[in-house]
Amino acid sequence: MREKPPSPLTSTLGICMSEAKYLRTSEHVEALRSLEWAARLAKELAHDPYCWKWVLISLHNAAQGFMVLALWNGNGLLAMPDNLAAKWLKTYREEKPLPDDKLDRFLNLYAKCKAPENFNYCGTVAFKSTAAQDASFESLNDFRNEFIHYTPKGWSLELNGLPVLVKDVLDLIQFFSWQTTAILWHEPSHKIRIRWASRSLRRTMAALSATYA
Repeated sequence: MREKPPSPLTSTLGICMSEAKYLRTSEHVEALRSLEWAARLAKELAHDPYCWKWVLISLHNAAQGFMVLALWNGNGLLAMPDNLAAKWLKTYREEKPLPDDKLDRFLNLYAKCKAPENFNYCGTVAFKSTAAQDASFESLNDFRNEFIHYTPKGWSLELNGLPVLVKDVLDLIQFFSWQTTAILWHEPSHKIRIRWASRSLRRTMAALSATYA
């Protein structure tokens, strides 16, 4: 029987989000909803290539979210820059006011997700990447930064290689979602929705690859 994702318009408490007075999120919701947005926006690409901008931005945010979850390790320190993590741990042990949290850079998070020493507890494994996947993550970060910090200029982005980039990034997301226990999912429906969004994105990318070829 084919899995159907729960509607993202309904919270885990069964409350319609249109009736909510607050936008509530968490590290799990950020990763999941960003992936769902990428999958939803990707369906518009066949007739509106400009949607690639928002697909890439959403995918970047999703990949970052899944890497943060994978690096949680009980305290979240691995997701911080190394110098800040050391400072945070020192002040915590000295019972002093803790420094503000700050997320490490995207490619630093990616490097940490590939380091075996960061996954040394039961059931966890580091992501073993290929050279092509490394290149895709670097390109995704470059494209996202170009769009977010756009300067006055004309820019042409070749679309032919983008479906492969998306599939490479999905490999990491799917790996940490259900091929290792690095991420603890508190809400069972989240894993169902991740599978649905991942499959949807892969189907869309396969169709686009044929079109671009």
